[in-house]
Amino acid sequence: MAGATARHMLIAAAAEAWQVPASEITTESGMLYHKATDKSAGYGEMASAAAKMSVPEEVELKETKDFKIIGTDQLNVDGPKIVTGKPLFGLDIQEEGMLTAMIVHPTAFGMKYNSMDAESVKSMPGIKDVFPIDVYPEGVEKQWSDGGGIPKLVAIVGESTWQCMQAKKALKVTWEEDSMLESSAYHEEALEKLLSTAPKEAARKDGDVNAAFKKAAKVVESTYSAPFLAHNTMEPMNFFANVTSEKAELKGPVQTPEFLEKSLASRLDMPVEKIDIMMTRMGGGFGRRLYGHFGVEAAVISQKMQAPIKLVYTREDDMTQGTYRPAYKVHYKAGLDEKGNLIAWHVRGAGTNDDLVFENRFPAGAVDNYLAEKHALQTNVTTGAWRAPRSNFIAGAEQSFMDEVAEAAGKDPIEFRLELFERAINNPVGDPEKNDYDPERYAGVLKLVKEKSGWATGNNENRGVSAYYCHNSYVAQVLDLKMDGNKPMVQKVWCAVDCGIVINPLSAKNQIEGGIIDGVGHTTYSQLTFKDGVPEQTNFDTYHLIRNNEAPKEIESFFVDNGIDPTGLGEPSLPPISGALANAMYKATGRRYYSQPYISDRPVVG
Repeated sequence: MAGATARHMLIAAAAEAWQVPASEITTESGMLYHKATDKSAGYGEMASAAAKMSVPEEVELKETKDFKIIGTDQLNVDGPKIVTGKPLFGLDIQEEGMLTAMIVHPTAFGMKYNSMDAESVKSMPGIKDVFPIDVYPEGVEKQWSDGGGIPKLVAIVGESTWQCMQAKKALKVTWEEDSMLESSAYHEEALEKLLSTAPKEAARKDGDVNAAFKKAAKVVESTYSAPFLAHNTMEPMNFFANVTSEKAELKGPVQTPEFLEKSLASRLDMPVEKIDIMMTRMGGGFGRRLYGHFGVEAAVISQKMQAPIKLVYTREDDMTQGTYRPAYKVHYKAGLDEKGNLIAWHVRGAGTNDDLVFENRFPAGAVDNYLAEKHALQTNVTTGAWRAPRSNFIAGAEQSFMDEVAEAAGKDPIEFRLELFERAINNPVGDPEKNDYDPERYAGVLKLVKEKSGWATGNNENRGVSAYYCHNSYVAQVLDLKMDGNKPMVQKVWCAVDCGIVINPLSAKNQIEGGIIDGVGHTTYSQLTFKDGVPEQTNFDTYHLIRNNEAPKEIESFFVDNGIDPTGLGEPSLPPISGALANAMYKATGRRYYSQPYISDRPVVG
């Protein structure tokens, strides 16, 4: 609408300047034309005149069939700069008089700062100062984006990153216990305890699941779990700050600059209009850079030093600081009648600092007796959004269980799902307006991936299927693999997507492929565990990210062309892939996979 309005005003300006009817003026490639008088002008020539005109409340939009740019491949404008190492990222920033800063945070969740021997390192080469900082003292108005930030830290400021790193190694800091030092065993046991307890109120209840289970011919039950995950963006956290008594200038990679600005205004006691935040390219976001505490830390250090500084996290700082993907557990129970029809579905989930379950998503509305319940376990391990929050785990668990129920019903897994969608389309349970999915679009991607993968005619011995809805988009996937010992080697993934109008097909395919690879890697290999509050994985030697030779060999993407307004695509391809992978691994090995990561050799239960 904004673009169409600007175009309308430029045409009006040209019509007035040329004294011709606006209806006779055409536009193309940034130019205005009046063919009858052979007059033309660039948009820029008419911009000043157009800016003086009143803005219409509404203008007629171009028909989708007339789009010339939307729907065509467009290259990343920074692509050549990225691959040739041009300075684009926060870590690239170099300013005159700039110092480097690094932080030291508590060694364990549940510990807080006590004291240090700063004098022992202040004399080291290049070190300018070492001091504790209270990032969020009492009275500071924190934004939601400040979640995950550790209030009291130690700052080391020097002339270079290397000098600060050497000082960090030499600095002796003492920490004192502030709260329980939690271990992974505690998290698992506490989540399991929550799963055994019904909450006071159900998130959603249709029919009577208990009565339905009593008369069911078959009952299937399984429990799924997933560990904490770090974000591990390629570029660790960093931010440049130059804070004076007059203004604050910041530059860096953050996903929520408007909230960072508000946090800084409160922390620095400075009007928002005197704070300037310049965005750099991000070397990965994935939700980690929603939380801008590292920008606040940089500003506080700069204010203390009265100098421009660039705060740099090491990989260990980033991986052990927190803001992790929560750890999860979810229990499913399904009841089937004598004909293999699904008559009851019960889901109860729990997460650390997160309640996990989306009560109005599939199969809600497709089962007569449906019960969704959820718990949250409060923990001192800081958690936050991780690519496709909640969905990144619950989708795989749900779709793995869906296959297990389909097998118990003696039905093909795709046909079993399609039967449920038919129910949701033709005779939905409860108020269909409560369901946050469109069953026709959901079924559409399943039918498309079935066709493109040759599911009905192919050999499905080592294949798994999965489908999920999140971020207003629908994705269905079929995954084919071979097992190399206990390691799944994904040969091909077929991915069908309904995200409405595809604005840039090339970028869309990149998003889909990246999400699939990310999902396969974290589901198969990654986990972050704790011993007495201390993260046990601190760098890539102990935290396994997917390697090139472990990535899917081929990914083929297909889009539903329906002309609907475009929706999200940065996240929807990741959640379902873990279910497709688990289902394919079951076909290949004969065992179900209930605990992520799949090849950690954890006990298989359920």
